[in-house]
Amino acid sequence: MGKKELRNLQLQTLKSIDHIAFQQKCFRIEQLLFQSPEWKNSTTIAVTISKLPEINTWNIIKRGWEEGKTVVVPKCFPENRELVFYELLDFHQLEPSYFDLYEPAPDKSAVVHNDAIELMIVPGLAYTEKGYRLGFGGGYYDRLLSSYPGLTMSLAFVEQMVDTLPIESFDIPVGTILTEKGRIDCGS
Repeated sequence: MGKKELRNLQLQTLKSIDHIAFQQKCFRIEQLLFQSPEWKNSTTIAVTISKLPEINTWNIIKRGWEEGKTVVVPKCFPENRELVFYELLDFHQLEPSYFDLYEPAPDKSAVVHNDAIELMIVPGLAYTEKGYRLGFGGGYYDRLLSSYPGLTMSLAFVEQMVDTLPIESFDIPVGTILTEKGRIDCGS
């Protein structure tokens, strides 16, 4: 099965999780994140702005603010397939972009260089226990992670864990995955 078919299959699987189970799974993953040494020891954390059926990151952003952390969120620049991170101080800095995503408005936000980010929470649709991931397409994170020096982590429902994925030479595994069932150290 190719990546496109896998993406569609994973999206259908995620959409099939009922609302109550979804909320409970998100809560459990958030608690594991907030208790993790990666979260506790990082002052600058990168996270995407989620949209259904992804794990809700809005509460994670709010918790970061409550704890005085610098929260940075990405903006995609499709012309060169680059992600640029901006500090998010207020949800009013966000603007709608393509694919019904919210991204920071560059004129309302300050750029934060990748070297300043201590923990990068990397999104995806499916993951292996070795930390390889099936992204949403475009390779933005693989390009970024090839030179990113900090810690990487993904948040996933157990339904997103798979035995195998098509892995290419440029795929970069994440260091840790948190699911509602616990922590997976990927050994990368």
